[in-house]
Amino acid sequence: MTPMPTSSTAAPTLPLERRGPTGPLDGVVVLDLATFGPAARCTRILSDYGATVVKVGAVAGSGVETHRTPYYLYSGARHLRHVSFDLKAPAGRDAFLALVRGADVVVESFRPGVVDRLGIGFEALRAVNPRVILCSTTGYGQDGPRAAWAGHDINYLAVGGYLGATEPAADGGPPVSGATVADAAGGGMHAALAVMAALIGRRADGPGVHLDVSIADGVLWLTSLPVDEYLATGAPVGFGHDVISGRYACYDTYRCADGRWLAVGAIEPKFYANLCRLLGCEQWLGVQRDDAVQDAVRADFAAAFATRDRDAWVDVLAPADTCVSPVLDAAALAGDVQFASRRAFVEATVPVRARGDGVPATFRQVGPVLAGMAGVGEPVEAGDPSRSDVEELLGAAGIAAGEIAELRSEGVVA
Repeated sequence: MTPMPTSSTAAPTLPLERRGPTGPLDGVVVLDLATFGPAARCTRILSDYGATVVKVGAVAGSGVETHRTPYYLYSGARHLRHVSFDLKAPAGRDAFLALVRGADVVVESFRPGVVDRLGIGFEALRAVNPRVILCSTTGYGQDGPRAAWAGHDINYLAVGGYLGATEPAADGGPPVSGATVADAAGGGMHAALAVMAALIGRRADGPGVHLDVSIADGVLWLTSLPVDEYLATGAPVGFGHDVISGRYACYDTYRCADGRWLAVGAIEPKFYANLCRLLGCEQWLGVQRDDAVQDAVRADFAAAFATRDRDAWVDVLAPADTCVSPVLDAAALAGDVQFASRRAFVEATVPVRARGDGVPATFRQVGPVLAGMAGVGEPVEAGDPSRSDVEELLGAAGIAAGEIAELRSEGVVA
């Protein structure tokens, strides 16, 4: 294989045609070494903003456990390319570095130190591409006493203060979150934000930067309102200590006659007054934040809400400046008129070769809904993780077809 150049001169970005709608990150090439979790969330965001994302997996039989995700996970791999390497083999590693030379960003989620042992750490990457941005996503960061700990979403929510600030479960213990807040926001959005800032800050010829994305740090930022209050005042904080953590009846959830629930967030006095009048609870108008009567206010609110079905209350209260909304589960929000009006869901078509084994020809998914993303509401073709784009990718990196065939036969790329 052709030796990798080590010049400090940056190579041009890989000439890859964008799959799917373009966006503000059009022309940015991202190599994603992750399968699950925050790193995959990060590159999903980057792709939906127009970046060309290449999913980099392990060659079967290379000694690395491989995972095939469900066809619908992470937006069904829409608009992504796929390639596999044996990074433990020198020829496989060199082939990967050939892609790095023409990439803008590499995203990985190995434990600290693994990329260095594989020979693809930041120093190795910038030796072939001084402009490259390496984004390392881990649970606790590249250093510190927890750096080597294994973990998942619940662990980062626990150490970052999120569980401790949430209403306790029936047994008094911290609850289990039904959504992967740490992975999606503390890790994935955190990483995507850091990558986009690094792209803006990078000059034409570099230097690149190594981004140390700690999911726990991201959760800490998400819970910084109560944490900052404690740091500044020393006062106890947690569930029920202030208006947005359940201290008052004006900020709570209530069961309706049909067993479904409403969320109430009437913080401002004018919204609280509207709520009291429409519930027939005018007796509580002047005591919104009187701790002595909150149990009584809650009881009267609960009794009022229990007299009508949820949607009947929504029809009355939501348009009347009361800060009331329905609590929707996945099945309900899939048919929600607000999301439908904003074309939040799209139809995805599965490539023929990827169908079978319970994989349908079409399915619905959440579209590119974040502000500034292109292609909102448009049909998409789901990705096919079994397909390899190795010839296109390595060819774009300047490797001859004969060399690619030889690498394939050696089992170091696929």
